[in-house]
Amino acid sequence: MKKLILAASIAAIATGSANAATIYEGKGLTYKLKGDFQVQLRQDVGDDQNLDVEFDDLELKNSVVYDLNNGLKAFGQLDFGFKNAAEDKQDGSDLEEAYIGLDFGKVAVSVGKQNFATDEFGVEAAYELRSEADRFEEQGTDGDDTIRVNASLDNVYIAASYEIEAEGESSENGQSFDLFVSTEVSGVELAAAYQTMEATPTSDSKDTWGVSAAYDFGVAKLAADFSTTEDVADQYNLAAVVPVAKTTKVAVGMLSINPEAGDDVTEWYANVTYKFPSQKNVSVFAEIADTDEDDVEIGYLAGMRLKF
Repeated sequence: MKKLILAASIAAIATGSANAATIYEGKGLTYKLKGDFQVQLRQDVGDDQNLDVEFDDLELKNSVVYDLNNGLKAFGQLDFGFKNAAEDKQDGSDLEEAYIGLDFGKVAVSVGKQNFATDEFGVEAAYELRSEADRFEEQGTDGDDTIRVNASLDNVYIAASYEIEAEGESSENGQSFDLFVSTEVSGVELAAAYQTMEATPTSDSKDTWGVSAAYDFGVAKLAADFSTTEDVADQYNLAAVVPVAKTTKVAVGMLSINPEAGDDVTEWYANVTYKFPSQKNVSVFAEIADTDEDDVEIGYLAGMRLKF
């Protein structure tokens, strides 16, 4: 589930989430460990689908930060996912992110295996979708040879990333340039993103761009985004999150994909999340979803999530 928050702070990127457990802190070194364990009973949207147990996600995120004085910090991130191992699709874990960098206060630079800047785009509030949430996710939003820069400048957040082609190397997998910008104007969260990608060294480049907006009315937060890949497809999302109690929120939304070739597809979803008042990092949730495709039955899920 994507968060309806369009900007991220340099501190969160460089030092890990506030939910992370501090394992060691001293002599200028901070080591934090963050976990995200989510298990659910799910029947996918589609024809002749069956109920099963799914894992989304089983993650351990390791964050190391050294204070180099004078406002300079060195940081490293090493994240593992165990979803595929839990579902017997592979042995062992997936290395999801592995990068190091320098945090200059308002600007951070990192190099390694990590998400592109456009991974931050989007407003959908679903736990599971039949389709990719936006055109950037469809094209791809992470790489192995990625250089990324994040900057917080007054009321503007900017992230840019470049995936090196690495021609002739074992990590050769195409190249891309991604840019994400967000700001807030009179309470309205605005964001824009752009990506130009060559999926393989021999393929033509594809340009993707998108815009989004969100506003919190108090009784509900409403958001929308639009993204398009040149000569491929247009896509938009509408989402609303309603806090019905201090412990409970309800989200509803829809997405529509309009491809250059083929039929349009519209998908909708509705979910409810309950966080235990004594432990906000423990939650239970349920969701239903459907599409307007032919011969497709409604999908549903229920699960539990533990974070630290």
